[in-house]
Amino acid sequence: MPLIKGGAFVADPYAKVADDAPLPETAAFIVSLPRYSRDRDAIVARNARLGIDLKSNESPEALGADIARFSVIALEFPKFRDGRAFSWARMLRTRFGYHGEIRGTGHFLYDQINFMHRTGFDAFEVAEGFTLEEFNRALCEMTNVYQPSVDGRAPIGTLRGRHSRS
Repeated sequence: MPLIKGGAFVADPYAKVADDAPLPETAAFIVSLPRYSRDRDAIVARNARLGIDLKSNESPEALGADIARFSVIALEFPKFRDGRAFSWARMLRTRFGYHGEIRGTGHFLYDQINFMHRTGFDAFEVAEGFTLEEFNRALCEMTNVYQPSVDGRAPIGTLRGRHSRS
């Protein structure tokens, strides 16, 4: 799938490794949480750039102190109605202070891109044919927001409170 990061399409430097596939010798790679848990010592010993793919029902808390080992954490949207990845991204940025790449994967909608970005996603696996124009428009469509998030924008409720006290 095409990858958008930093407002541009980029080549994905990470190989996704299936749970039963051999680990690459030198390349950066992404493994599932079960694979990481099972082969942690061998994976860490490779000293390569490492990513983890978390399913929507796998909390980042399961990574414990190892969070800092990952240069990318991919969070899955198994269907557009499952929004747990929003919570996981925000948790990674605020509670765990994670500064690496948070990548959105799976079935998210155009309308969700803005909030994904606001909650801490900075890379997006998008469908074939999705354009940068659509991506940039999605980021800018919401001028006012309802939810607090990691981007520091004041929600409408807070803004209304400021105006009513004047």
